[in-house]
Amino acid sequence: LQNDHFLQLLITDDVETAITMMSVLHSILRVNSSVLLQVDEETLHSVLDELVYKLSSTTNPVIGNAATKLLLLVAKFCKQLVKLLTARYKGLKQLLSTQWMGKGFDRDLSQLLDLLYLEQSSGKGEMQRQHQAACIIQAMWRGFQARKRLKKLPQAVTTLQRSFRAKREQELQHLKKQKEDEALKLQMQHQRQRAMRFFHERQLALLEIIHASQINKYMEEMEGKSALTIQRFWRGYRARRNFHQQKQSLKEYKAAVVIQRAACKFLEKRRRRRLLSPWKDPKGLTDEQRLALQQKVDDYIKLHPASQMSEEMSKELHMQAQEKLAQFLLRSRLDQRAVQRREALLAQVNTDVELLMNAPGLGKTTEKDLDVFMSRSIPVATKARQSHNTMLKYTHWPWWKKLGDEFMEDDVIPDDALNAELGTLFIGGRK
Repeated sequence: LQNDHFLQLLITDDVETAITMMSVLHSILRVNSSVLLQVDEETLHSVLDELVYKLSSTTNPVIGNAATKLLLLVAKFCKQLVKLLTARYKGLKQLLSTQWMGKGFDRDLSQLLDLLYLEQSSGKGEMQRQHQAACIIQAMWRGFQARKRLKKLPQAVTTLQRSFRAKREQELQHLKKQKEDEALKLQMQHQRQRAMRFFHERQLALLEIIHASQINKYMEEMEGKSALTIQRFWRGYRARRNFHQQKQSLKEYKAAVVIQRAACKFLEKRRRRRLLSPWKDPKGLTDEQRLALQQKVDDYIKLHPASQMSEEMSKELHMQAQEKLAQFLLRSRLDQRAVQRREALLAQVNTDVELLMNAPGLGKTTEKDLDVFMSRSIPVATKARQSHNTMLKYTHWPWWKKLGDEFMEDDVIPDDALNAELGTLFIGGRK
């Protein structure tokens, strides 16, 4: 059965050969009924597939009778193969009952169908028993879950009540705070009204005291003060608005720089990935192309003979190459250090800019905010104190000391030295 020639003869389309091979297989099974269990699974499936294929693809009653007898013999002597037939060939029963009934071998066909239906009914009984067991397990599990929920029900009610009370207390606190805010707003409005009324009364009293000839002058002074106040508030508003606009534009610029840097890194990675693509073998040359290329090489060698180089010249050339390589490596190392130093300086500048941009106003500054701009290093703090004292001293000089070098005294610090002293900014402990 495991011989390939036997399977080839069984699979053939010749009717006489197929009938002969099925008769031989029938005789083998009568002599040794367990021979199909001794062969490998692939061979067994090939034999059964061919028998079922012959039943489904032909209408010859001789082939159908031989195939039916073989399947009946297999089903009688081995129950495992009956299960295999039922599970592997789902439409076999319908095929036998619709296509081969009334063809002259109904007895064998009926026995085969009875065996297949009996196996199917036993399989259904097993499935029904498993279904009942699953229902019992599910019922027990649902009962366990229901009892568990019933045990946790008082705790859930307590939790619900606690959350409801907390929610109600939160709403009451919110209403109370809202009423307090409204009362405070109304009180502030009354205070402003009283202050405005008191101001107007005081102004009228002053107008009564002033002589009639001085009223116009007093009104002009009041108008000037009012105009200065309006201008001061307008300039402050405009400066704050410009500052916020510049802050937003700076944030947009930094975001654009970050996006561009990420895009450049992505493009660089893709370019490197393309450069490191797998090697593709070049197409081979034909004999004619190889001969033509060899002829070109020979002609070029004849026209341009190689010059002979002495050992001293080769050593000198090697030394020059080594010197250039060393210079290149040294220059690349210096360039790399310069790039690292530049990146560190840019990072420090960005950090300083962020600290200055995010610094609060003078009215909102606390001691914690001052710690950001102070250094724990004693030399750095001493240098900063000296620079600050120098700046204070410079601001208190009279104007004639700042005109030029000819009016400077010996103890006067020149502007270059002052700029050198004030040219460094101490932020977060860095110089």
